[in-house]
Amino acid sequence: MKDYIKIEYRGGSNLYILATQLDALQKYSGSSENAKTPKLNKLGGQEWNKTKSRVKGAVKNIAKELVELYAVRQEKEGYVCGPDTVWQKEFEEMFPYEETEDQLAAIEDSSDIQGLLVLLNTVGGDVEAGLAIAEMIASIDKPTVSLVLGGSHSIGVPIAVSTDYSFIVPTGTMVIHPVRMNGTIIGAPQTYDYFKQMQNRILGFISGHCEAKRERLEELMLDTGMLTKDLGTILVGEQAVKEGIINQIGGIHEAITKLHEMIQQSHQEA
Repeated sequence: MKDYIKIEYRGGSNLYILATQLDALQKYSGSSENAKTPKLNKLGGQEWNKTKSRVKGAVKNIAKELVELYAVRQEKEGYVCGPDTVWQKEFEEMFPYEETEDQLAAIEDSSDIQGLLVLLNTVGGDVEAGLAIAEMIASIDKPTVSLVLGGSHSIGVPIAVSTDYSFIVPTGTMVIHPVRMNGTIIGAPQTYDYFKQMQNRILGFISGHCEAKRERLEELMLDTGMLTKDLGTILVGEQAVKEGIINQIGGIHEAITKLHEMIQQSHQEA
C-alpha cells in the first residue's frame, strides 16, 4: 500500500504524487496577506505546455554545462592515492567501538565528542528500532540537534523530536499516521491491543519531547482527509513548527550554529 497526494488542476484534472516524492512539490506562499490568489493551470493546456518547455530548456542548459565541466576534468591529470600505510591501520584499530550499532554509545562515552547533529531524510521503518534510536538519542548527556532535510516520516518523527533542539527545512515533510504492519496479521483482540499499545508508546514519546499535545497528535494521526489510502497527516516545513513538533525552520547552517551555541553554553555551566 502506497500513500499519494492528490493535486487538483483547473478543469477538474487530477495528478497523484507519491508521498515519498514530496520533494517534487513546493508550497505556495504569497508575499503578504493581500497577495493575489495564484492562477491555476489546466493540465495539458497552453500554460502547462509553456512551463514544460521552459523546464526542458533549463535541463538542456544544465546538461550542456555538465558535459563541458566533465570535458575539462577529463583533460586534467588526476592523482592516485597510495595504499593504506601501517599508521593508517593502527589509527583505525584504535577506535574502541564497532561502527553503526554502538555509535551512539561511543558519542556518549567519548570526551572528544562534544555534541551530536542528527540529519534526517527517512520514510520510516521498524517501530521498535526507531523508538530504540530515539530513546538513546534523548538519553545522551550532551547537546543534541536534529535537522529534517527531505522527510522524517512515520517512526522518523520520534527521532526528529528526540534531540534537545530541532530544525526542518522549508520544504521538509513529516508524516504522522497510525501504526501499520506488513505480512500476515492474526485477527485476534490481542493483535489490536498490541497495535494500540505501540501507538501509545509513540504518541507518549513525541508529546514528551516537543510542544505538541498528545490529543492534537492523535487528531493528526487519525485524520481521514489528506492521505488517499490511509489515515494520517503530512506536515510541510512551517506547519510542523506551528504544530509545536519542530522548534524552528532552518538548514544546515542554522543547525550547526545552534549546536555550537549549546556546546558553548554547556561548557559555561560546567
